[in-house]
Amino acid sequence: MIVKYVLKIIRKILPDIWLKKVKYIHSSLLRRLILNYGSEKLEFNHKPIMVFSPHQDDETFGCGGMIALKRELDIPVVVVFLTDGGLGFVDLEAEKQRSIIQTRQQEAITALKVLGVEESSIYFLNKPDGNLQTLRIEERENTIKDICHLLEIYQPGEVYVPHYRDCHQDHEATYQFVQEAIKQTRIKVELFQYPIWLFWEAPLFVKLKFRDIAKAVRFSITPVRDKKHQAISSYGSQLEILPLDFVKLFLGSYEIFFAADNVDMDV
Repeated sequence: MIVKYVLKIIRKILPDIWLKKVKYIHSSLLRRLILNYGSEKLEFNHKPIMVFSPHQDDETFGCGGMIALKRELDIPVVVVFLTDGGLGFVDLEAEKQRSIIQTRQQEAITALKVLGVEESSIYFLNKPDGNLQTLRIEERENTIKDICHLLEIYQPGEVYVPHYRDCHQDHEATYQFVQEAIKQTRIKVELFQYPIWLFWEAPLFVKLKFRDIAKAVRFSITPVRDKKHQAISSYGSQLEILPLDFVKLFLGSYEIFFAADNVDMDV
């Protein structure tokens, strides 16, 4: 509670532009710390993967390099978007919201094509953006059933999902839904979390604990770095509103993941 109170004061005191600079410096240092001292190397393998993305762009920011490397070797990759992305725009008039949903869906198809994923391997569950945590019980259960169905069809060897404490309700709900679906289907998969907002929003050790860092792995995407950059550039609607420094965090030669085999959701 004290930390949250301090963060609120900092946000009020610092002008927005300086707050973003502080976040970028913190995020960059945290990534460097994990890459250089707090992670093991993740070796490439030939297992098929499924990537679950709450919004159209998270998959590319978080694991676009992994996707591209898998597809270059014709390894199956399936991408599932949980929300319709309807809040991904400054102006939320109903007509423009419908437009941004269509725009973001097309941007996702374009970005994933750059990464080598066929449109037939892309799924849009179209749940309301910003509301995954508050879905009615029946709709929540149906969403988990949809995820179960896809897991059973494709039988991935690895699953990628946002970090369970990623500082965004849709991201954290996506983790919860996918973890529950894996339990229900009882399929044997390796579960990896990709951070999107975690480094940007949360000071070290507030949400990212020592035990999380101990599960960190780094994955080199040097051979496909340019391809990931091109895929990110496909998300024009989001690049207009996302902080430039935030986007820069995902343009490096490594992607960071966290193993999630025994994550305790209650702590």
